[in-house]
This record gives sequence, C-alpha cells and structure tokens, in this order.
Amino acid sequence: MGTDGADMTRCLTDVPLFSDTMAPRLLLVLLCSTLLGPGATGACPALCQCYPRRAEVVCSGVPLTEFPSEGLPANTTMLTVQYSNITAISELQLSATPLLEGLHLYGNQLRSLSPDVLRGVPLLHTLDLTGNRLADLPAGVFGHAALTTLVLKNNLMEAAEAEWFPDHSSLTWLDLSGNRLTGLPATLLHKLPHLESLDLSHNRLEKIQAKSLDTLVKLERLNLQGNKLVRLEPALFHHTSNITNLYLTNNRLETLPPSLFQGLGHLKVLGLEENQLGHLPPGLLDQLSSLDEEGLDLTANPWSCDQKTDCPAAPPECPSSPPTSVPSPLRTCAPPRAWSTSSCTTATWRRCQLTSSRASLT
Repeated sequence: MGTDGADMTRCLTDVPLFSDTMAPRLLLVLLCSTLLGPGATGACPALCQCYPRRAEVVCSGVPLTEFPSEGLPANTTMLTVQYSNITAISELQLSATPLLEGLHLYGNQLRSLSPDVLRGVPLLHTLDLTGNRLADLPAGVFGHAALTTLVLKNNLMEAAEAEWFPDHSSLTWLDLSGNRLTGLPATLLHKLPHLESLDLSHNRLEKIQAKSLDTLVKLERLNLQGNKLVRLEPALFHHTSNITNLYLTNNRLETLPPSLFQGLGHLKVLGLEENQLGHLPPGLLDQLSSLDEEGLDLTANPWSCDQKTDCPAAPPECPSSPPTSVPSPLRTCAPPRAWSTSSCTTATWRRCQLTSSRASLT
C-alpha cells in the first residue's frame, strides 16, 4: 500500500527520540521507512511532476505559495521547487520526505530559514538556494544534515557567519557568489576542512584575511572575481597547494606580492585580467610552470614599463615568438617586435612580453 509524506511525518513524530543527534535520526528514518514499506509512492502534489523510477519530484514555474508537502511520495530522494512564490519552508514540511538527498529551491521568494529546517532530512547532501531573498540565516541552520554541496548564490546576504556550520563540516562545495558580502570570517572557513570549491565572486569583498585559507588544504577551485580587492596577503595561498583554478579577475589589484603564488605547483588556470596592475614582480610567473596552454589571462590591465619593472626597453635577446613552454595567453598581451632570436629563457620572455604589452593594453 502506498504512503505519502503525511504518513512518514506522523511516524517520525510518534516514535520517541532518544537524542537530537544525527545518528539516532538516521536510525529513525530507516525504521519508519521499513514500517511504511519500501517503494511508497503516494499521490503526486498538484502542479508538480513525479518520476517514481528515480524517486524525483519537480515543481517548476507553477503558482505555488506554500511548500508542496502534501502528497509528496515518502520515498522522494530528489526534490526541485523552482520559480514559485514560496516565502518560507518549515522543518515539518521537509520531514515529509525523510529520504531526501537533493533539494533544489532556486528562484523562489524565500526570506528566512528556521534553525531546525533540515532536522527531518538527515540524508540530505545537496542544497541549492540560488536566487531567493535570503538576507540572514540562523545559527546551526546547516548542522542537521551532512551536506557536501551548498549553493547560496544570488541572495541578499551582507555577512556569512561561522555559526551556520558545525565543526568539521563535510562540505566540499560552497557557492556564496552574487551576494553583498564585504568580508568573510576566517572562523567560517576553518570549519570547512574538506572544501574543494569556494565561489565568492561578485560580492563586495575588499580584503581576504591573512591565514583565512590555511585550513583549506583540499581546495582546488577558488573564485574571487568581481570583488573590490586592492591587495592580497603575501602568504594567502601558501597552504592551498592543491588549487588548480584561481580567478582574481575584475578586482582593483594594483600590485602582487612576489611570493604570492609560491607553492601553487598544480595551478592550471589563473585569471588576472581587468585589474589595475601596472607591472608584475620579476619572477612572479616563473613559479607557475603547471599552467595550461590557455590558462593565463593578463589582459585589460594598465601595463606600464619604466625602470621599476626591471624590464629593458627593447630586449635584444627576445625572439619574435615565445618558447612553446610559455602559456599562449602571454602572446595575446601584445605582439612582440621582431627582436633577434638569440637565447631567450621563459623568464626573459615574460619580462619582455610585459614590457611590450604597454602599447596594446593601454
């Protein structure tokens, strides 16, 4: 006999809990699933589409004003409610689908979440809240499920708080892009030791605190583009040696510390375009031998060449084309003049290329 989310909610409510910790709740979910029977499908909520084979429900672009908990199949593992007029969601409503693993709520009108909203979905690993009206979140809001992916993109948040997360969070992907963040506390990042991807793009960040990234030893992708960063701490990336993609595009960077990229031996993509860079410290790019062929972008900076850059005005040792080991985006900075083709090292080429870039980038 089929059951719906209401039956599951009653079961979870009637069976006494011995603890609020995650492990007993997982046992309770399994017990209720067994009592209610496997494969419980129930009726599909009005205005939604149900896909029983993959235990998925999709409610997209329909005039919902409340979360569609009534009629949800109790065995739903993937739920999408998008582009609706829902403004709130409760723990009770979500507990109708205790086997839920993925919840996508983008493009709604959510303005707040309760601290215990995820208590009834302990198996949830993916939560997408893109494009809502969230400005603030309560402490502990993400502590009731072992989330690995959290997307808070394009909301109204002016601050991110460490209290949102449990210690030693299981998150591997965090997207806070498109908000109004002016800073990010180091204590928040210190709770995310498993993080592999961090997107802070298109906020209002003016500074990244020294040592704030030190515990992110698994970080592979960091996106800081579209902020207001003026300078970076010299040792900011020294403990994130696994980064492969680093985006610093469209900030206000005027100078870069000589040791900034030290230890980034796996870096494949580096975006530095659209800043206020006039020159680079000698040897800065020589540390990045792992860059992809098209992995470096230095365009749209106000490059200048004077005696401070340690670049000769017309280096005679540079050829008309770079060595093949140099990432090709350097060639797009400016077509070099037809200099002589005597010895030219990668380091020399980079200095020469930046020297000659003045004409095409200003």
